[in-house]
Parts: sequence; structure tokens; C-alpha cells
Amino acid sequence: MLTRITIDPTVCHGKPTIRGSRLLVTTILELLASGMTWDEILADYPGLEYGDIQECLTYAVQLVHFSTLSLAA
Repeated sequence: MLTRITIDPTVCHGKPTIRGSRLLVTTILELLASGMTWDEILADYPGLEYGDIQECLTYAVQLVHFSTLSLAA
């Protein structure tokens, strides 16, 4: 069960955020995809915790299980 990811229509237009903040899950995923380490991300976002990053990844995995993207061959 995801407890750190919140979706509130009054915060960031209802996009998934971390613990009700304005920090988007997609921001953390994009930083990871760009090659930043967990420690670098945590240093840039002092309120963020290791568990928050882990839950962002778990959230992304769950999304992949329920949707597919068309990829160019």
C-alpha cells in the first residue's frame, strides 16, 4: 500500500505528489532517470526521505502494470 504518494485535486492539479507537498512524483522519477543518485536528490530536497524515493519507484512500477505505451520499433 502506498502511503507517501498523495493525490489531491487542490494540489498541483491533482498530480501525484510526495506526502501532500508540491514535490511531484514525476520530478523525482525524472531526476533518477537523468542519472542523479538517491543521495544527490536527498541533498537537493532536504525534506525528502529514502522511503519517498522508494515509493516513487513503486508507484511507477504499479503504473506500468496497468498501462502500456506504444514504442517505436
